[in-house]
Amino acid sequence: MAGITIRDLDDEVKTRLRVRAASNSRSMEEEARNILGEAVEEEAGPRNLGHALRERFAPMAEWIRRSRRRRRCASRRRSIELQSGCSAST
Repeated sequence: MAGITIRDLDDEVKTRLRVRAASNSRSMEEEARNILGEAVEEEAGPRNLGHALRERFAPMAEWIRRSRRRRRCASRRRSIELQSGCSAST
């Protein structure tokens, strides 16, 4: 694994890194690796077409799931109403 040295790090940044690391129960070095890894991952974007499609259509997929759930619930209510001989319109 490669190493990295960061020179001229502002004291305030170092203090904030130490506090953040402590709040996440990590060493400062581990916290810095985590921050850098997340930053690079966010920047990289989707890894392949499947990831890109999932990322693009995730909101629509959630809407479809909720819509299907609502339809199933409505269908069950109608079925229960028919079984009991009652209807919501009476």
